[in-house]
Amino acid sequence: MPIKLENVGIAVRDLEETIAFFTDLGLTVMGRDTVSGEWADTAVGLDGNHAKIAVLQTPDGHGQLELFEYLHPDAIETNPTLPNEIGMHRVAFSVDDIDAALEIAAKHGCTPLRGVANYQDIYKLTYLRGPSGILVMLAQEVKGH
Repeated sequence: MPIKLENVGIAVRDLEETIAFFTDLGLTVMGRDTVSGEWADTAVGLDGNHAKIAVLQTPDGHGQLELFEYLHPDAIETNPTLPNEIGMHRVAFSVDDIDAALEIAAKHGCTPLRGVANYQDIYKLTYLRGPSGILVMLAQEVKGH
């Protein structure tokens, strides 16, 4: 049976704020919708499921994020995920210029958790907290690798 990853879904506090963050980093909005009804209740497993959604795609055409902001039931606030917690962890992107990507993230109030690391002179990488506490990893391949 062939299998293909379609997207990574992320519940967010503010859909427009999150779209602005990811589109500034270079993703493109592929579509938007509002979903509700019996099919949505069945698929997601929540009665009265009603959400605004947006699908964003990476410039290479291979990666997609599905962002959703719940209208009903109310979104449940939790503490942001820590890097060592079990469960859904982070979204990672390769970038051509990590400094430029960090400047864009900073315009959205998002800064590295600690700094930019150098992994064996292969990658410069960092984790940052995006909108709604999303952990985002940015990695730039070091020239010559």
